[in-house]
Amino acid sequence: MPELDQRAVFALLLTLAAGMSTGIGSVLGLFNRSFNPRVLALALSFSAGVMIQVSFVEIFPKARAALAESLGVQLGYAVTVAAFFGGIAAMALLDQLLPSHAMVLPPSQAEAGEVNEHDANLLLRMGMFSALAIGIHNFPEGLATFVAALSNPKLGIGIALAIAIHNIPEGLAISAPIYYATRNRQKAFLLSFASGLAEPVGALVGYLLLRSVLTPVVMGVIFASVAGVMVYICLDELLPAAQRYGTHHQMIAGVMAGMLVMSLSLVLLA
Repeated sequence: MPELDQRAVFALLLTLAAGMSTGIGSVLGLFNRSFNPRVLALALSFSAGVMIQVSFVEIFPKARAALAESLGVQLGYAVTVAAFFGGIAAMALLDQLLPSHAMVLPPSQAEAGEVNEHDANLLLRMGMFSALAIGIHNFPEGLATFVAALSNPKLGIGIALAIAIHNIPEGLAISAPIYYATRNRQKAFLLSFASGLAEPVGALVGYLLLRSVLTPVVMGVIFASVAGVMVYICLDELLPAAQRYGTHHQMIAGVMAGMLVMSLSLVLLA
């Protein structure tokens, strides 16, 4: 099997593993009612720190170097910046087109079994919309993980881990309201798990569409866009959710820890 195909298989498996972590969040929502929101806050902010650090320290410079080599220093840098903000703009547009999805812990009334028919319908609608929105958001995340692992397997592992951590509360956001609306654990788990499978699907579709045109320029543009996508996810989803479930200082501590761990891993694996 050619080297590129071997890396593609590895990258796809990494993306699949990251996507499947929504199932962990689903299980937490269905079976563990003592889940600590502060742990969730630290996990989210840690994931954000990892993704921010790897975006600016590894992915953006790699994109700039690839584009500068092909297009020249000045034009290459300009295209890198344009692609970075293009990734941010694409995610912002996606957010405008989709219903918002909030990462929510199980409501106390629902835990006590005090959900009336009206509330159950609202919870079911929220859970279904969350599954749709998160599933579509997972497409570019899957492509981000896949492209990183395709270029550098060690870097891909770090990104896959960060995305897996932040997929856990997304699984919780889907499974909890659907379960409390339907009292059907199987339905809640399957819908949550299915949303995570959008990541390997996004990676596979992206690879099939792009593999014939993966020139250094295309790879540079994709890398810069991926960095923009990851930074947007951190600022728009992970950090606001982390502060919602913890304190400001806990969020900052999680971000710094994530940045430090990612930096150490990049140094050790260099």
